[in-house]
Amino acid sequence: MLRDIRAELTKQARRPASWLLLAVAVVLSLTFGYAVPYAGLSGAAGPPGSGRGLDALLPGAFVGSALGGLPIFVGALALIFGVLVAGSEYGYGTWKTVLVQHPSRVAVFTAKLVTVAVGALAAVLALLAATAGASALVASLKDQPLGWPAASDVLLGVGAGWLVTTMWGALGVLLAVGLRSVALPIGLGLVWLLAVQNLLASIAAPLLDWVAQLQKALPGPNAASAPGVDAIVGSGQAAVVLGAYLVGFAVLGGWLLHRRDIA
Repeated sequence: MLRDIRAELTKQARRPASWLLLAVAVVLSLTFGYAVPYAGLSGAAGPPGSGRGLDALLPGAFVGSALGGLPIFVGALALIFGVLVAGSEYGYGTWKTVLVQHPSRVAVFTAKLVTVAVGALAAVLALLAATAGASALVASLKDQPLGWPAASDVLLGVGAGWLVTTMWGALGVLLAVGLRSVALPIGLGLVWLLAVQNLLASIAAPLLDWVAQLQKALPGPNAASAPGVDAIVGSGQAAVVLGAYLVGFAVLGGWLLHRRDIA
């Protein structure tokens, strides 16, 4: 098992697409979390020196800024990463090559899930480091004190971000195994994550109460309940629901790979 995990981690670390996805996540988080809001500070309405909107850019709020993209683009990038980890074997026709080395399908699938989890943790840590640096820069430019959040809040943010990104990555693995490809799983996953969930929240939920209640059990609204992010459910419920989705995606994906033809 350890050899399978090591091999999978090495393969993904050498894949340029993995680093590109991480770079895109960091750039988008800094752009929409800091660059755009900072540029708008000078044009913000309010008395001079009121600091309207500045608090969200200071070190005390950097955890929320790092996790703010989880419900949208960071989740989408995590899903793409999960699809690439599992779906590339179908695209390149390398499943038989991998399995002929003797590892079981369960061992290989577990190694891929571990790789997704490690990649998700690396992404969350990179986002926290980038937003911490950006917030310190803003504080320096605005002559504000460096008031960092408590270590417990940072650790809570790491755990929440890791759970959310791993859940989306596991969904990507499930879609790749279920559809045995790369392009279609990415397309369908992004349609659900970026389109269907937003349509339910903005159009259906305000009109239909049962849709509003259903949203509380969907992965998207629960993924948007990370610390520092506006939420419609409590953090405790979100952790339970996301954990259940993560386990469900992992079990279903492993079952499909074990039972179905790999061709």
